[in-house]
Amino acid sequence: MMRLANGAGAVRTAATGTVGRAVRVATVAALALNLSACFRPLYGPTASGEPMSALLASVQVDDVLMAQGQERLGHYLRSELIFDLDGSGQPSAKRYRLKMQGSESVQTPIVSSQTGRAEAGTIVGTIKYALEDLSGTKIISEGVATSTATYDRSIQRFASLRAARDAEIRLAKVLAEQIKTRIASVLVTKP
Repeated sequence: MMRLANGAGAVRTAATGTVGRAVRVATVAALALNLSACFRPLYGPTASGEPMSALLASVQVDDVLMAQGQERLGHYLRSELIFDLDGSGQPSAKRYRLKMQGSESVQTPIVSSQTGRAEAGTIVGTIKYALEDLSGTKIISEGVATSTATYDRSIQRFASLRAARDAEIRLAKVLAEQIKTRIASVLVTKP
């Protein structure tokens, strides 16, 4: 048997160290197994037993309330959510209503010192949403989704406009994915 001495003068054997490590590993494994029952897959079976796709398809997406001149982002966001929540195209009974209002702003972090024009733009979108029952009497989930999309500006006006529109479409996709994931995380636990 091999004896090991540590700084405090205590003596311990190599066998005792191996047993101690084995006990620690067993304890961690038992805790991990115990905690694994606390997690539920997002798109797996729901608490109600319905498939997640059916729950998401039961959400009616209302028009997005946006400031005047910013309606395009609201249109893209609503279209993305309708497709993400129920892309089947089949009519389904609606149980929930998704209400949204938002705003967008454009920031220009890079300005050319020679021309005085912005070389890039960043669109910032903020959407406040509320998932309610269809009657509107009970709020099931609410929150705020925020994201950004950048684009390059050009001296050609129409190229800059198209780049900004493409950035709005990308921004709408990211915001729609955020909102869909948050809604799914709430609906998966509803009995």
